[in-house]
Amino acid sequence: MSDKRIRVLIGKAGLDGHDRGAKVIAQALRDAGMEVIYTGLRQTPEQVVETAIQEDVQVVGLSSLSGAHMQLFPPVVQLLREQGASDVMVIGGGVIPVEDIPYLKEEGIAEIFTPGTTTADIVKYIKERV
Repeated sequence: MSDKRIRVLIGKAGLDGHDRGAKVIAQALRDAGMEVIYTGLRQTPEQVVETAIQEDVQVVGLSSLSGAHMQLFPPVVQLLREQGASDVMVIGGGVIPVEDIPYLKEEGIAEIFTPGTTTADIVKYIKERV
């Protein structure tokens, strides 16, 4: 499996219109040799999961700068489970208060990356776990 490239979906769920960070992460993952699918803005959790399954990704990276992470991230994990894709790792990033992180992890988000996290740290995290 080491010759198979890691496939990652970068998703922007909800009404959040800020995608610069998601695009920076997508480019960093591409530069690290991963295949990256970017959903574009204003996706529903259902659309993110549908694309993740269609694209056969191993990782879904969710970005939120709008404060809606508590309502948008857990449904992605739940929908993946319902679709038989519980092996897909879901990570999140953006402006997420530290007090929200334990709940998100309890709901199945593998890791949360907050502002200041280096792209190298995100690449390393994914490569070590996929």
